[in-house]
Amino acid sequence: MIFFFSGTGNTRFIASRLAEATGDHIVSIAQAMVDGKFDYCLEAGERIGFCFPIHGWRPPFIVRDFVRRLSLQGYVAGTYCYAFATCGDDVGLTYDYLTEDLQSVGIRLDSMFSVIMPETYNFPFIDQIDTPQNAKRKIAAASQRLPKMIPAIVNRERGVMDINKSRWPRINSKLLGAFFLKHWVTDSKFTVDAGACLRCGKCREVCPVGNISCSDDGVPQWQHNHLCTTCFSCYHHCPAHAIDFAGRTRGKRQYFFTLGPSSSITARKN
Repeated sequence: MIFFFSGTGNTRFIASRLAEATGDHIVSIAQAMVDGKFDYCLEAGERIGFCFPIHGWRPPFIVRDFVRRLSLQGYVAGTYCYAFATCGDDVGLTYDYLTEDLQSVGIRLDSMFSVIMPETYNFPFIDQIDTPQNAKRKIAAASQRLPKMIPAIVNRERGVMDINKSRWPRINSKLLGAFFLKHWVTDSKFTVDAGACLRCGKCREVCPVGNISCSDDGVPQWQHNHLCTTCFSCYHHCPAHAIDFAGRTRGKRQYFFTLGPSSSITARKN
């Protein structure tokens, strides 16, 4: 069973590749949080995987909340558990936090992995949305690494730490990560240019946590359901570039990874 969270599609790509290789089915953490579903049943010998992007050098808060509420029937000592993160640069103390959260519900993390994928953020200190060329290069590099990493998961190898380590993990995760979580993980900073908005509903469609509705005139509204992770899926998918976050994203690049019969990458700059 692979539990995953994805905003712009980077982690969904990884989770799908893992599912293809292992035969394990995937479960959306975002949908589970919306539905309030935390009880799952493992089949005999089934692996447990957690796939998520790095947010502020930590697991997204929605992933941590889900893990701390998780109940797995059929989990026994020796059940293989791994985690796989996508990151813009490094993981910081992400796996320290995740290990602690898993231990709180009696689950042991056996191995951990990460790959670099295209940047998706326009925050202070993190204003690095990749050009289309860089996005393609990073995805190509990740695609080449995956076949070398997946056998360890298929074969249930323990003690593997195939991760992008940080030079300053405590500074990144504890200081910058805390600032990120406190000041920038909120839907209250999103605004819409009603004049530019196409009323297409794309932002509502792609929000992983169902936090967007449309007013009578079709303009998106955020519902403040306390599940917004500022994944920027709404911003990146807006075809009119009408969504802004705290004045930080006007005129900036947009990126999302689309997985279909053949993988395609969309990265544009208005």
